[in-house]
Amino acid sequence: MSEPDSATPAASPGSTRTRLPLIGALGRLLLLLLALGLAGLACGGIALALAYRNLPDLSALTDYRPKLPMRVFSAEGTLLGEFGDERRQFVAFGDIPRVMKDAVLAIEDARFYEHGGVDYRGVLRAAVENLRDAHSQGASTITMQVARNFYLSTEKTLTRKLYEVLLALDIERHMSKEQILEVYMNQIYLGQRAYGFAAASEIYFGKPLKDLTIAEAAMLAGLPKAPSAYNPIANPRRAATRQQYIIDRMLENGFINAEQHALAKAQVLKLRRPTDMPVHAEYVAETARQLIYSQYGPDAYTRGLHVYTTIRAADQAVAYRALRKGLMDYERRQVYRGPEAFVDLPADPKAVDARVAEALSDRPDNDELRAAVVLEASPKKVVAALQSGDLVTVTGDGLRPVTSGLSSKAEPKVQIRRGAVVRVIKGAKGDWTMTQLPEVEGAFVSMDPRTGALVALVGGFDWGKNKFNHVTQAWRQPGSSFKPFIYSAALEKGFTPSTIVNDGPLFFDAGSTGSQPWEPKNYDGTFDGPIPLRRALAKSKNMVSIRVLQSIGVGYARDWVTRFGFDRERHEPYLTMALGAGSVTPLQMVTAYGVFANGGHRMTPLLVSKVTDDRGKLLFQAPARELTEASRAIDARNAFLMSSLLQEVTRSGTAARAQATLKRSDIYGKTGTTNDSMDAWFAGYHPTLAAVVWIGYDTPRKLGDRETGGGLSLPVWIEYMATALQGVAVAEMQPPAGIVNIGNEWYFEEFGPGAGVGTLRTEDEDQRVVPQAPSDDERRSILDLFKR
Repeated sequence: MSEPDSATPAASPGSTRTRLPLIGALGRLLLLLLALGLAGLACGGIALALAYRNLPDLSALTDYRPKLPMRVFSAEGTLLGEFGDERRQFVAFGDIPRVMKDAVLAIEDARFYEHGGVDYRGVLRAAVENLRDAHSQGASTITMQVARNFYLSTEKTLTRKLYEVLLALDIERHMSKEQILEVYMNQIYLGQRAYGFAAASEIYFGKPLKDLTIAEAAMLAGLPKAPSAYNPIANPRRAATRQQYIIDRMLENGFINAEQHALAKAQVLKLRRPTDMPVHAEYVAETARQLIYSQYGPDAYTRGLHVYTTIRAADQAVAYRALRKGLMDYERRQVYRGPEAFVDLPADPKAVDARVAEALSDRPDNDELRAAVVLEASPKKVVAALQSGDLVTVTGDGLRPVTSGLSSKAEPKVQIRRGAVVRVIKGAKGDWTMTQLPEVEGAFVSMDPRTGALVALVGGFDWGKNKFNHVTQAWRQPGSSFKPFIYSAALEKGFTPSTIVNDGPLFFDAGSTGSQPWEPKNYDGTFDGPIPLRRALAKSKNMVSIRVLQSIGVGYARDWVTRFGFDRERHEPYLTMALGAGSVTPLQMVTAYGVFANGGHRMTPLLVSKVTDDRGKLLFQAPARELTEASRAIDARNAFLMSSLLQEVTRSGTAARAQATLKRSDIYGKTGTTNDSMDAWFAGYHPTLAAVVWIGYDTPRKLGDRETGGGLSLPVWIEYMATALQGVAVAEMQPPAGIVNIGNEWYFEEFGPGAGVGTLRTEDEDQRVVPQAPSDDERRSILDLFKR
């Protein structure tokens, strides 16, 4: 058998010949991966380079100018309102309290001063903590948040995150840490339209940023992550949980010590409700807004203008309460109109609370007028639940305003029963009264007659319910409160306080009135016969006022009243003008009565005293106001005599309640009630303060047969003046030159007894008695007679 041919031995599995091809393949793969990696890095580098080159200009940050709202203040600096899409106050870094900075850093970026814009250690830590702790901080630094808020969208993509990182690094190159934190703390959105922590401090706590406690700062610091979720007003429990965690973080990071930590954890926070304002001056703020907008246009809402008004916060608060009380007192005398709504309450007591809260969400409390849902009702007791869940029980006199609604015979829409939505108000002694939102409206305005500066202005019962400003926009008949201006005109024609005029019946055909035959009456339906003008004005005698106007001439009187600021066209040239049949606004009335108060000068109402920018730079300053001959509207003697007559009204006439209540003689004024009691007025003054009250319905209708200016508006005026004149010394008007006192009565020196109109003849009602002023020789002889 032949030997086999020689051959190449078979290769073993581990032989070199089998490894070389394998190594070569792996090498090629590694080389490929390396090439791809290098290419990726190159592409990434190119992408980064391109992205970096496309980063936006940082001038919006480096030259940070936030949109700041217009803020309206009282004369003392109390915030009255603000206007703008963003509620914001800019606070420089050095003025931000340390406690607020520490709270923010503790929860948002504890290593803020250590990293260069991106906290790489924080990224790793966040990744770990996200796996175990729902409270983890996340990896975004404050610088990254600033980049995101200013330049990027909210979408969560890798590209956006890349730009966020690059922008943060770029920001850190161009801005200091203090500048970055300043921008962040002024720009960040914190809910309730608040941007920045200064605005949030006032909105949530009603206090300036510098006054925050650790606990309050921690609450605000929890808002940036999710302003809605951690809103302490809307979600108090969730917000409190986050606040407690932040306080712990402040301790962990060494921002507070153990004692401060314990106190902060225990503090019970007092939040400001969204409807709370230090002073209710919504009509003031809106009027100021209109004035400023007319000057600055849309920029008024973004320039951070600070608008200072002449309104005194204390006076405004008193005026607001006084008017609301007067309107509510009137409302209690009206027929009950029925509940505002009815809701079906579940039988399960545990489900009632949620249903009540839901039902009242659309009918919020109206300041002291609380909304409630009736749980049980009977003629002797009503139990109702408030929005807060608290129960109130109303009994006795508290049910009197709604007696008709508790009757078993009441119509279904009027009847108070389980599920009825009603209004309740708490008395000074803690007792509750059932009532209803008033339909009647009112206005109050006061002014310093020496300067024209408005001191208080309330344009209606409730700004939220009716934004129509009745002080400036309501044109109404003034009724008898207009009579003093007719009397003032008569004084220039020789009439005196002692002039006798017949308070007897009158009848006029259509030609005298401009419309139809007219037989005027006095309010009380009686006639007193011949009486002096002083008594006639005090008792508001209509027949006397008509005869006086008839005597001096309608045209003359119509021109005369324009001296006080009234529009000539709104006072028709008929005898009805004597009874206030024209149209005026409360603002016109307070200006006009101010003429009597200051000795004869007409001072244009002033509301805005100055305007500054957000850094305090003065942009506008109202010029100083003084009483000069340029402002004179009537002679000082005329003003003095009218004040003497109007003082009689508050002493013994239709407003005698004024002096009797206030216990002072230096107050002057006149009641006014229009035909059919559709408008109720009181206009009056002290030498340092004039004030006017009007009450009526927006669509004129009867207030009630027994409702008058003296019964409705005068009490509001008295309540205001009782506070406004506290500490003000009694100051009687002093007679000017050319005034004489004879027989305990005041006269112009040329129209004394025997020279002026002693008695207005009444035989012919169409006769006009217009005495001529005496000559210089006659005047001298009269003065000589008086001297004797």
